[in-house]
Amino acid sequence: MAHTDGTAERPLGTVLVAGLGVSGAAAARVLLARGDDVLLTDAAEPAVLAELVAAGARWLGALSEPPEDVDLVVTSPGWRPDSPLLRTAAARGVEVIGEPELAWRLRIAAPGAEPAPWFAVTGTNGKTTTVTMLESVLLAAGRRAVAAGNVGRPLIEVVTARDADGTPAHDAIAVELSSFQLHWSSSIAPAGACVLNVADDHVDWHGSFDAYRDAKAQLLRLAPVAVADAGDPVASGLVGGHRHPVTVTLGEPERGQLGVRAGALVDRAFSAEPAGEVLVELDALQVRGPHNTVNALAAAALARVAGVDAAAVGRGLAGFRGGAHRNVLVGSVDGIDFVDDSKATNPHAAGASLAAYPRVVWIAGGLLKGADVDPLVAAVAPRLAGVVLLGRDREVLARSLARHAPTVPRTVVPSGDDGGVVTDGDSVMREVVAAAVRLARPGDTVLLAPAAASMDVFTDYAHRGRAFADAVRALG
Repeated sequence: MAHTDGTAERPLGTVLVAGLGVSGAAAARVLLARGDDVLLTDAAEPAVLAELVAAGARWLGALSEPPEDVDLVVTSPGWRPDSPLLRTAAARGVEVIGEPELAWRLRIAAPGAEPAPWFAVTGTNGKTTTVTMLESVLLAAGRRAVAAGNVGRPLIEVVTARDADGTPAHDAIAVELSSFQLHWSSSIAPAGACVLNVADDHVDWHGSFDAYRDAKAQLLRLAPVAVADAGDPVASGLVGGHRHPVTVTLGEPERGQLGVRAGALVDRAFSAEPAGEVLVELDALQVRGPHNTVNALAAAALARVAGVDAAAVGRGLAGFRGGAHRNVLVGSVDGIDFVDDSKATNPHAAGASLAAYPRVVWIAGGLLKGADVDPLVAAVAPRLAGVVLLGRDREVLARSLARHAPTVPRTVVPSGDDGGVVTDGDSVMREVVAAAVRLARPGDTVLLAPAAASMDVFTDYAHRGRAFADAVRALG
């Protein structure tokens, strides 16, 4: 059972899978099951290698250029465009794509039907929350929906999954796509596309902010409906020239917008009612903060593109609980709330998180990846009761605080100095939390929103969040 034009059945020839992480391994499995000739390369032998070789793949080890007989390269999103293998492939005229693009080309459909539509989200921040909100709404509407892509589950697995009777397992897919994935995508045409926001991030990978922005814009090119946050000038500018633009706003919505009126989310873009339709009361949402209201409005917009009625949108949004390490209250001790937003790995995300709380002891620092923190620090300075800094780039934040918040008390916790991973990030975090407690008073929020990546001190942002929660629980 294939796409109606047969694209899912066509042989791809010899395919080199570059990078064998979760998405690369999934791509290799599907290609092998199709009978394609699959070659594998990575910097080191991955744990999954034996399984793939046993299924018929050929391991080539680390490569700086593709073999002469390769017809297609499927690359991991972690591989930069200037890596020698990918650069050489492009120079030879060998097409390089990512796993999402491969998934789009290999979608399956029931006989006489089209494959499941994609409702796709990108942006610097809020992607995962919006996509999982959208999944919740689609499920509330009775759709056989799933969230996939950068949110965790590889798209190639989802679009080729079948039920016991051989029909596709899903009839709608909520898709999260990163700028890395979009860079290697050319034909993805979602039924609805959303660029939430575009802020300074991943410039080291893309080479410039313009290239990063243009990768995000790629998602809109073939979509019939384009959604953006009206409050984000770059994102709203990207959808402004689209044939069917829809924006979301925290204010009263105009025609063609979803927004907030009298404490409720209202749709004036897809509703036939002149005043729009109420979707859900704001108080019914279980995730807080203006940024999560924007996420909910964006998810609602894509759900409306999918034909979901207002009542089901409301049920799905009200039932959404949120994801781990995304503005999660992990405990309250002596009148002080402790909130884990370890997923705030860049200044834009941290700013959105800080805006949700009136008085904050901010835990910040890590790997800033060259991002400018001055605008963030200047904007949030009035909310700060104190700051605890950790991680390799903590002094960059300290200098910014000295410029823009000189009277705010701050504590620096030594960590991440040697250029390698600190083996005991948990003990570092216990010291960080203890320092935050000394700066906080009843009514304050101690907020882990680091504005930076975590790999200097922790395994990843999830490890950082778990260490924070464990340290809070240890307070008793």
